[in-house]
Amino acid sequence: MRALLVLLLCSGLWLPVQAQEAPLVVEGAMTINVLQAKYLYDRGAVFVDIRPSREWGWGHVRGALHLDLDEQFGALALPHWPRQMPLVIYCDSEVCPQSALAAELAVSWGYMRVFYFRGGYFAWQLFDFPLGKGQAGAVSLITEADH
Repeated sequence: MRALLVLLLCSGLWLPVQAQEAPLVVEGAMTINVLQAKYLYDRGAVFVDIRPSREWGWGHVRGALHLDLDEQFGALALPHWPRQMPLVIYCDSEVCPQSALAAELAVSWGYMRVFYFRGGYFAWQLFDFPLGKGQAGAVSLITEADH
C-alpha cells in the first residue's frame, strides 16, 4: 500500500487538474483591462458573455448578450450583424481561454472592433461595476429569421 502511495505522489497523478491561463493577446483584437472595459460599457459597446448558461445565471455584466461559446456564439457569423459594432468579449477570468477563442472567431468573421476582456466577469465584479443575475440584464438574441 505504501509503495502505491509513493508511486502516485511521484507520478503527479494525484495533482488536481489546473486551469489553463488565457493568452495575453489575440491577433486582430485589442486586449483590454477592467477600466477600459468600463469605459467601453459607458459608451454603449456590446458585451458578449460566452460562458455556459449556469455561470451566466450566477452573474454577468448587466446588459451583456449571452452567447454560450459552444451553443450560440456562432450566430455572430450571420451576415446581418454589423461588423463595425464594438464587441467586448469576456469569460470568467484570466484562466478562461475560451474568451480568446471567441475573440479570434469574431475577428475571422470580419468584426473590426473586437475587444478581448481578459480579466472577465471576476474583474468586473471585483470593481463593483453593474451586474445582472439570472435573466436580469439579459439581451435577447436577434437571429436572421427575425428579420
